[in-house]
Amino acid sequence: MPHHGPLTLYRAKVQRGELKPDPAQQLAAEKFESLYHALRTYQPATGPTGWKARFGLARRVEEPTPPQGLYIYGDVGRGKSMLMDLFFSTAPVKARRRIHFHEFMRDFHAEMHRWRQGKSKDDADPIPPLAKKIAAEAWLLCLDELEIHDITDAMIVGRIFDQLFKAGVVVVTTSNRHPDDLYKNGLQRDRFLPFIALIKERLDLLHLASDTDYRLGRLKGAPVYHHPLTEQTATAIDALFGRLAADTVPAPAVMQVNGREVPVPLAAGDVARFGFADLCAKPLGPTDYLHIATLYDSVVITDVPLLGPHNRDQARRFVTLIDALYDHRTMVVISAEAAPEVLYPVGDGAFEFQRTVSRLMEMQSEEYLRAKHLT
Repeated sequence: MPHHGPLTLYRAKVQRGELKPDPAQQLAAEKFESLYHALRTYQPATGPTGWKARFGLARRVEEPTPPQGLYIYGDVGRGKSMLMDLFFSTAPVKARRRIHFHEFMRDFHAEMHRWRQGKSKDDADPIPPLAKKIAAEAWLLCLDELEIHDITDAMIVGRIFDQLFKAGVVVVTTSNRHPDDLYKNGLQRDRFLPFIALIKERLDLLHLASDTDYRLGRLKGAPVYHHPLTEQTATAIDALFGRLAADTVPAPAVMQVNGREVPVPLAAGDVARFGFADLCAKPLGPTDYLHIATLYDSVVITDVPLLGPHNRDQARRFVTLIDALYDHRTMVVISAEAAPEVLYPVGDGAFEFQRTVSRLMEMQSEEYLRAKHLT
């Protein structure tokens, strides 16, 4: 039976017209194909077993050399996640896992908390056993959108990866940044530098330098601001969210913000969808909105009502939210009761809202939509 690797799938998509020919994507597909073939003959050592092992008499099994993983980086919308998904779907490994990096770290923090609750002070370091558990469950780990914003993550991520590599785990990851630019200007960054060195040593770096922003192409010229709130508007927003999500199945997610959990109603890779009430009717603030703006390249916000003195607190949060998204050049799709210029028509605060009106208008422009997302 012939083996169909990621390169075969990629070429088939191009031939069917689902993808446009792209030399940068072709090169990345070839890299994934090489890793696909290397994995067909690789199996991490499981260590000696049997009675000799129990008495320490077994000869240590020679550790096989794992194939080098991949670190694919480049601007938003170039197809990094799509190509990794093609690879993941064909990978000749049963024990594999594909997860967004932010979710991976969130789950790891939760596991550390549970570990510390059930262990004594003598077992204070949970990273080695938890990394070993991850390796036992999946020795091919595909992480989407590697990005470090939190000093807590920055201080432990290197140790996690070091343990995973020692266990023979093969890592594939995507990122918008070159490793040298990760956690740039972060607190105590000198302690983070060994992780960068480890990434560059253990992963093959590839810049997906495509000239085309395929995320923008998924809009197909459709407007990103829809009003009023009608059934037709809801249908249009659903269609846009589906296009932005592409082949990723949307699912609820949770952000960790300073030890708090902030629910994300629907997320698909680097795209998130919220209702206005999810973001502005709850006690969220600038830090929460900054996390959304940096974590997600595209954000869909539905059901924005008319604003005014009657919902002043919600309006103030909406202003702060739009400021964060605008400053990070996040693509924003909105459904609202009215056009931006009449969204906050009269009353105390209407004058101050004019800056938000200006930003909402600019965020619909092609120049803004083509701008690089700032993380």
